[in-house]
Amino acid sequence: MADGYDMPTRKANPAPLGLLGFGMTTVLLSLHNAGITPLDNVVLAMGAFCGGLAQLVAGIMEYRNGNTFGTVAFTMYGVFWMTFVAINTGLFGMGSEGKTVGAYCLVWGIMTLFMFLGTLKGRISSKFVFLTLTVTFFLLAAGDIGGFEVLSKAAGVVGLICGSAAIYSAAAEILEEQNGEEVLPY
Repeated sequence: MADGYDMPTRKANPAPLGLLGFGMTTVLLSLHNAGITPLDNVVLAMGAFCGGLAQLVAGIMEYRNGNTFGTVAFTMYGVFWMTFVAINTGLFGMGSEGKTVGAYCLVWGIMTLFMFLGTLKGRISSKFVFLTLTVTFFLLAAGDIGGFEVLSKAAGVVGLICGSAAIYSAAAEILEEQNGEEVLPY
């Protein structure tokens, strides 16, 4: 600083931003997967900006904080939402096939399973979010590959729980920081 004082800088916690971007978008998509709402511009816009952009920003911020797990999680799931929007808007001029979408969900499920394993020594809320997300992806994969709509609807229900848990976890972190103590257990 110009006045010679060296003031410590405090970095913001980007996790609530990423969790909210993920959670809110996951809830909206899961409403569609459960057969409650259509897949429309609301879901795709949330996917592009809250799911995609907000999580990408959170991932970059986690990198600056030296958090490898947060960097990978938020960046990769931000990219998931960007690819999801690209696929569902026909950005590349082609449609998508059920089995190909199933394979897409399968590779995301495998990655999510590895991320879940990375949460085993962490908070209960992180374990729960990654476990339910793993189940969601595997149910979607099985539903798309096998043509079982009931599995896709079940994935929607599990996804609603997952997204809601991510929102809760974000709220817990924000409230703890604002109040200087744990308000919601997580």
